[in-house]
Amino acid sequence: MGRKKDKYRKKVTSDDLKSKLKNFFIKQPRKKLTAKQVLSKLNVDKSVDAVNHQLELLRSEGVLFRYEDGNYKLDSQYDEGGEGNQGDKYTGIIDMTRSGSAFLIVEGLDNDLHISGSKLNGAMNGDRVEVVAKFPKGRKRGEATVTRIVKRKISSVVGRIYHDKHAAIVDVMNTSPTMTIRIKKEDTMDTKDSDVVVVEILDWGRGQNSPITGRVKRVIPPEDENEVVMESILSMSGFDSFFPDEVEAEMSDIPDEIPTSDLADRRDFRETLTITIDPDTAKDFDDAISYKKLDDGSVEVGIHIADVTHYLRPGSALDKEAFNRSTSVYLVDRTIPMLPEKLSNNLCSLMPNVDRLAFSAVFTFDKDLKIIDRWFGKGIIHSARRYAYEEAQEIMDAGKGDYADELIHLNTIAKKLRTQRFKDGSINFDSEEVKFILDEKGKPIDLYVKVRKDAHLMIEDYMLLANKEVAHYIERKQQGNVEIPFVYRIHDEPNVERLGDLSVFAREFGFKFDFDTPQQIKESINRLAIESKKNEALKLLEPLAIRSMAKAVYSSDNIGHFGLGFSHYAHFTSPIRRYADVLVHRVLYENLKATKRYDKEKLEQQCGHISNQERKATEAERESIKYKQVEYMMEKVGEEFDAIVSGMIERGIFVELPDSKAEGLIPFDKMGDKYELTNGNLKAVASRSGDELRLGDKVRVKLIDANLDAKQLDFEMVKG
Repeated sequence: MGRKKDKYRKKVTSDDLKSKLKNFFIKQPRKKLTAKQVLSKLNVDKSVDAVNHQLELLRSEGVLFRYEDGNYKLDSQYDEGGEGNQGDKYTGIIDMTRSGSAFLIVEGLDNDLHISGSKLNGAMNGDRVEVVAKFPKGRKRGEATVTRIVKRKISSVVGRIYHDKHAAIVDVMNTSPTMTIRIKKEDTMDTKDSDVVVVEILDWGRGQNSPITGRVKRVIPPEDENEVVMESILSMSGFDSFFPDEVEAEMSDIPDEIPTSDLADRRDFRETLTITIDPDTAKDFDDAISYKKLDDGSVEVGIHIADVTHYLRPGSALDKEAFNRSTSVYLVDRTIPMLPEKLSNNLCSLMPNVDRLAFSAVFTFDKDLKIIDRWFGKGIIHSARRYAYEEAQEIMDAGKGDYADELIHLNTIAKKLRTQRFKDGSINFDSEEVKFILDEKGKPIDLYVKVRKDAHLMIEDYMLLANKEVAHYIERKQQGNVEIPFVYRIHDEPNVERLGDLSVFAREFGFKFDFDTPQQIKESINRLAIESKKNEALKLLEPLAIRSMAKAVYSSDNIGHFGLGFSHYAHFTSPIRRYADVLVHRVLYENLKATKRYDKEKLEQQCGHISNQERKATEAERESIKYKQVEYMMEKVGEEFDAIVSGMIERGIFVELPDSKAEGLIPFDKMGDKYELTNGNLKAVASRSGDELRLGDKVRVKLIDANLDAKQLDFEMVKG
């Protein structure tokens, strides 16, 4: 029967087939079919591949929507008779809301696109997706439908496992929408029902009838709530605490000591005084400073960076995993490294009293502390001393101790660099950072705001110098209009509209914010930093000013770095924890003698991935801080505090406690009056009483709830 039916199939052209397919789905808008199913209904003389090709063309034109399981359906936003019915295509990052809908964050688009829950088509928070969007008349915000999931944000999850005879199911924690994973019996390890496990996702499935599958990587002790939460934060941010088996296999092939052959063609700095200055808890020392007085009175300062690319071979499993991660993640109680521990904490770490391979930037300063010579290249160093920041600061303050004279002179040079940088238009970004003191179980027992002194600033200034000079080296090497593609760290000028709202609000504090030119913006922010030290209320304006600016990102197209005031800037100094620096090392090294031009399009794609991973890591770090702040405040429910109004939304005001930097919400409906927001959500006015609340106002509050699961604090206003 099948062959007889084939005999009477109609021969059609590709255009006719496309038209038939389009009409078929328009007449049956609720039908959801595969290419094979459609072919059986149309009875045309074409192969399944030909039908599939035309279906894909219709999908690309916005006529059809394709599900992950290969089914096609008329796109719900397709308007047969309307103009522009194909919609506009965008690629961006999913940002889920509590209601189950989402927004798509698209770089360069003024307003995020809205996606209803029914049009997510399996996409989850943080996924990179393609959408088709339309902009209804009279609305600035577009409505979008997910057409393809480009890259999943997460590759591992945390959940509870439940067994049956042949397999197991893991109910994943903290996902929206809810998510379950099927585990084969042989991949469940030695687990019992209700165990909390870390699961590596093996396959996302292809539709409702094809489940997501995975394998158990680790069992978390049920009593270790901190471990459950931190692993969950990591997984939901798209990071893994373990390395793939193939990476571990490659690591075993790397020798534990530096072979003599690896020293060839390297400049030897082992007899030059070299030191490291890092946080007291640091294990990965990726930068060191050397100091050498020359016979003519000038001083040679070397900025030595771990030579990660010596071990990270392009195309290796290790290199692919490092790129996939792109960054180390720093949670409150742990570091999830970009590189395995053998590299990050050993072979690449510039530890004292051992030889280490480095990529160096060496600068010669004359008696007036001006740079008169530069050298870039591979070297070998031997650090004589490791300092914690506090220890180095004590020696500089006292003027005595190990290498006190050298530290003091290095600091003098750094201060000159800093003064010149601010003179050239650098903004003083000095935001406050909360540090926790934890007990043996990871519970916060105290916290403090980190204070940055000369030892911190000195190292920062030398790192900025190396980063800037490396970028300038590539610029100088370019001849005419022939570009050498490179990875720049760029920072665009701020949003003038946002600064306008801030300027109006700042006047109420007696502060004049000038924003007519980029230079005025920088001068205003630096002036704000100085005046806020005298007036606490102005401190709230600093993060608002910073928030009004664009985010710094990586790009192969250089537009300069607005915040630092540099025309050329790159990241060179932290290749242990940033893959951008790995790429910079590779491009720089190849161009020290000859000229090599990497594929710019590929570099730009890598920049996009690295920037996205950086955002995800920042998100994870903030989530861990919020959790620890709420955990710290749990025992203080019912207590009263002095606070500052730190933010406003339609629902209420946020207040911040100055000592802990913990932030929580006071809903307007708990304040006995209706409030209306003005001045770009910088002030709230009560409808009946006319009372005003402004950012920076001091208020007295009472903590009424600390919700660890939601990482949320709730306060109420104390009248008096």
